[in-house]
Amino acid sequence: MQPHETSSKDEPEVPEVSGADAGKIARAAFVGTALEWYDYFLFGTAAAIVFNRLFFTELDPTAATLAAFATFGVGFAARPIGAVLFGYIGDRVGRRPALLITIVMIGCATGLIGILPDFGSIGLAAPIMLAVLRLMQGLAVGGEWGGAMTIAVEHAPIEKRGRYAALVQVGSPIGTLMSSGAFALVLLLPSEQFDAWGWRLPFLGAFPLLLIALYIRLKVEESPIFRELVKLEERAKIPALDVFKQAWGRLLVAIAAAFLGVGGFYIMTTFVISYGADTLGLDRGLMVNATLVAAVVQIFVVLAVGRVAEKVGPGRMTFYGGLATAVGAFPLFWMIDTRNPAAIILAVTIGIALVSLAYAVTGALLTELFPPNLRYSGVALGYNLAGALSGFLPLIAVALLGVSDGGSWTAALLLIVVSLITAVGGFYGERLRVKDKAIVR
Repeated sequence: MQPHETSSKDEPEVPEVSGADAGKIARAAFVGTALEWYDYFLFGTAAAIVFNRLFFTELDPTAATLAAFATFGVGFAARPIGAVLFGYIGDRVGRRPALLITIVMIGCATGLIGILPDFGSIGLAAPIMLAVLRLMQGLAVGGEWGGAMTIAVEHAPIEKRGRYAALVQVGSPIGTLMSSGAFALVLLLPSEQFDAWGWRLPFLGAFPLLLIALYIRLKVEESPIFRELVKLEERAKIPALDVFKQAWGRLLVAIAAAFLGVGGFYIMTTFVISYGADTLGLDRGLMVNATLVAAVVQIFVVLAVGRVAEKVGPGRMTFYGGLATAVGAFPLFWMIDTRNPAAIILAVTIGIALVSLAYAVTGALLTELFPPNLRYSGVALGYNLAGALSGFLPLIAVALLGVSDGGSWTAALLLIVVSLITAVGGFYGERLRVKDKAIVR
């Protein structure tokens, strides 16, 4: 688990980068990532309030929700495969080509969900096709985040990586804001119209957004560090295999460090929406609006924490974020259980803010856990293996409600476990960071 070492003759200087260029690349990475997360998060909201009713209609309500969340989890299971595939492209061919392919894949998959017939129209083929399109989403996201973060960080001055990595992370709350906002609007329609066609509109919106994001991504230049790797012929032949062989310890740390940012987020959004609507009997619009408020607050938390991490270190920030979320888990669910709208909105907002203490610096930490020639694959695998585990957390949380007779204490315990795993990842991650003083083997 020690950083790879090289002899002095193999230590060229990292190409110089300017703040202006770094900002431009980070903003371009952010725009594409916001679209990716908009597309991906739409499915999570729809799984909680649409797919369980329209695509799994032959099941009782609880079984239908479980089936919808299982389909939701398929996308997470596909993400490590996407990480391997696009990690190979990113570490061998270039960061830029991989990012262009991923954005087209997820935009098309999401748009097609908007025209997919439901169970009442084509029967069993409907949930099967839904799962296939979710699989495509998962493959694309498996390569997207790691690539966007890698290219943004590699264009940034080393001492300012925290802020530029955080800018890419803002794509998540913006994606949440866009997806939750789109559903909040269509939920204003009468129930019959919402079920007939209203829920499709947010998915169809992926097509025009794809054109905008693709236009911006086409202007992104290749990473200067990758160009240096090509010049020195330092690219790994099979990057994912090398990560498992040479940096497996770092990979475990990366998975642990990323776990809360992904898993905690889905507990506080996808599961909480389902819990509030199905178990507590609250209005679906209220639960979706709570995530809207939380997303706005998350933007400012992520940007602020990115700056703080430049001084205290991303690993320490991850450690503190994990502990803080663990402490807040039970109080957050107690607030939700009051059924008071203001308390619910406040609980979801605070919960997302706490999770974001670790999430804001996930990119900065993971990119410094792996050397440049394995970075795209290592970052993508670490984040998406954490995502694969996290994707089934809403399903597990719903299943645990049966153990607790509908009580939220099992969900709070689940959030605590996830938080403490990330705290451990941050503790070790801070000690394993690799500085790009040179291109290393």
